[in-house]
Amino acid sequence: MAEELETAQIPPHIMAAMRERMKMAQRMSRIKHKIVVMSGKGGVGKSSVAANLACVLAESGPTGLVDADVTGPDIAKLMGVEDAQVKATDTGLEPTTGPAGVRVISMAQMIDRDTAVVWRGPLKIKALKQMLSDVAVVVTTPQEVSLLDVRKSIAFARAVKMDILGVIENMSGFVCPHCGKETAIFKVGGGEAAAEELGLPFLGRIPLDPRIVIGGDAGKPFVLEHPDSAAAQAFREIVKKLRPRLKETKPRPTGPLAK
Repeated sequence: MAEELETAQIPPHIMAAMRERMKMAQRMSRIKHKIVVMSGKGGVGKSSVAANLACVLAESGPTGLVDADVTGPDIAKLMGVEDAQVKATDTGLEPTTGPAGVRVISMAQMIDRDTAVVWRGPLKIKALKQMLSDVAVVVTTPQEVSLLDVRKSIAFARAVKMDILGVIENMSGFVCPHCGKETAIFKVGGGEAAAEELGLPFLGRIPLDPRIVIGGDAGKPFVLEHPDSAAAQAFREIVKKLRPRLKETKPRPTGPLAK
């Protein structure tokens, strides 16, 4: 009775917002592990890394992939579900099923392909808050220009108390398919050195492979199309290092506001 009287004194609009937040927390709590792939810089391959990691993770259990880029979403294209319709249900939006059974949802599936999404600061922040995860994986390319911005994203993750699983060095070296010689197009080792400097685990290097681009354009994840390649093996080794670092799921929220 005391609890009912206490909640009755809360203004309706605040009560509605509280209920919505609790419902969101309850839904998200059903997901055992939530990992955000971030960098703080565009062009380092976050979307490609996220798509391929999701396909590898799906080999051992149900996996979903949320495109947190609300202004330039690419995940739907990379996963071949760009034209799939997202269904609205009583409990929210129903994700579509992509390669390897990965459940995918992206802003790109809800707007016209050429429509620009203009989000004012508060709206974008609200959307990103709803997508914030338990832990983060930081993606960088080896050169210093990328590492400067990556350090800022690591500082952000630490500021919001988000655990960082480690650093991935993407586009790290290129092995010529004709002569077998390796060329450090974007240098090699910058991500590993930054991880050591910042006291973070280094999860691995993903070499450049033109077939990653070809597969992304076709909506066919690279790790599924070329499972024996060096880059695909790199993705699998990264997942092996990720798994032991994942923590147990927190209890689901309960109480009148969670109903």
